[in-house]
Amino acid sequence: MIIDADTHVAKGADDRFSIESHLETMEDAGVDRTLTWLSPHHYVGTGIEEHNRHIYECTKRYPDRIIGFGWTDPNNGIEHARAMVRACSEEYGFCGIKMNGAQNDYYIDDPDLALPVVEEIAKSGKAIAFHIGPDAYEKTHPFRAGRIAEMFPEMNILMVHMGMTDQGMNRAVIETAERHPNMYLIGSATTDEAVLSAIRRLGPERVCFGSDSPFRRMKVIRAMYEAALSDRIPADAMALVMGGNIERLFDL
Repeated sequence: MIIDADTHVAKGADDRFSIESHLETMEDAGVDRTLTWLSPHHYVGTGIEEHNRHIYECTKRYPDRIIGFGWTDPNNGIEHARAMVRACSEEYGFCGIKMNGAQNDYYIDDPDLALPVVEEIAKSGKAIAFHIGPDAYEKTHPFRAGRIAEMFPEMNILMVHMGMTDQGMNRAVIETAERHPNMYLIGSATTDEAVLSAIRRLGPERVCFGSDSPFRRMKVIRAMYEAALSDRIPADAMALVMGGNIERLFDL
């Protein structure tokens, strides 16, 4: 099974972000299922509520295609962010919640703003996903995610983008994950060499295919993975990266 671990849909946005376009993209790319969250560019403030609700509605309409993942923004207030975590985990049954310090502009380990929300996610028993990229280098640096991994060793942590195309950040992501076995990498918006390096150092069990669709073309990114990795890692390892790890992590 091929599972894309980084995709976005949005309510009332341009056609690229509609669930209909998303399903067509999946069909074109030969992708079976997607881990899907909202698009941060398409909500303002507490408008996040209806966008998370839209993801839930997509999972209900297409349960064999869409794997729902929530989103919370502490800039709406810590209590609102905690309530969003509870809605996503309890009411919607999502497999995790994402926090994006780049698009939502905060330090992901801020003790007053972010950590109370992280603690709420840990209490829910769900996974957490962090945007890790040089577009907010200090706010989303992997050493901050590493602090959280140390505080909550029972919580699975997804490092989305794994530093993007910043080679120094790629190395820091891998080195941080080497110290924390509860961290998993989603190789979206990054390079094939960074993905291969992560697989070689962490093992194929901790690296996942992701496209960042529709910001990047799902079909093209899948082709990049297959062209870059299929002759460099065994077939069973390839199967883990391309979907098996997400199946295992979320008991699909």
